Amino acid sequence: MTSRVALVTGGSSGLGFAAAQALARRGAHVVIASRGGEKLEAARARLAEHAAPGAKIAALPVDVRDLASLEALVAATEQSAGPVDVLVANGGGPPAKPAAEVTEEDWQNVLPLVFLFIPRLCRLVLPGMRARRWGRIVAINSVSARQPIPNLAMSNALRPAVLGYLKTLSNEVAGEGVTVNAVLPGYTLTERQTELAAAACARTGKTAEEIYRSWVGDTAAGRMADPQEIGEVIGFLCSPAASYLTGQAVTVDGGYVKGLM
Repeated sequence: MTSRVALVTGGSSGLGFAAAQALARRGAHVVIASRGGEKLEAARARLAEHAAPGAKIAALPVDVRDLASLEALVAATEQSAGPVDVLVANGGGPPAKPAAEVTEEDWQNVLPLVFLFIPRLCRLVLPGMRARRWGRIVAINSVSARQPIPNLAMSNALRPAVLGYLKTLSNEVAGEGVTVNAVLPGYTLTERQTELAAAACARTGKTAEEIYRSWVGDTAAGRMADPQEIGEVIGFLCSPAASYLTGQAVTVDGGYVKGLM
């Protein structure tokens, strides 16, 4: 992937950072984007330490909920690094709530964060990918798109919508050298998982240890994932080796989802 330009939103921590690491190790020029601040710059420095020789690493601020911010991000990326060849779309997760308690305000706040930023970014980077007849789009989604997770009503509703959009898009651009896929992680050791554990503790009165034990018990592998295990799958999907793999939701969950393969 030497000289390919990869844009990773939500790239300063967790699964976004793991994806950026995998791409940087493969030689891509990586631009990570998040809400900015010292955390973003620290992530850029860590990423640069482990990048392949010649790979350039940059960091730019973005608010994925805001269209103007996304437009500015893509413009700044193209100006500083070059046209975007690889897009890893990673946003925040919605707050934990049961379906009956989700308010109109909740939906308005969460829709841009979980769903809208993905078609918006795709619309911004696709013209160049199609013109060059090469591109990779990977959205970091969730196993809740396949199997609803208790108390995550908004995630359970919006994650499948992401898959519907991506599958439609993948069929439209497959003949132009652009692949479109999603990765569906299961329980993973990230800050987001810590937040969900705290919400579960407040809801159930259980300890964090009990919550984590129940999650592990629901997973056939008997453990939670390391973010790098998810990142490496994303790195493969973005590579030339995955040129015939498109329109897929790749579940990386250690056997959490109980449905058929």
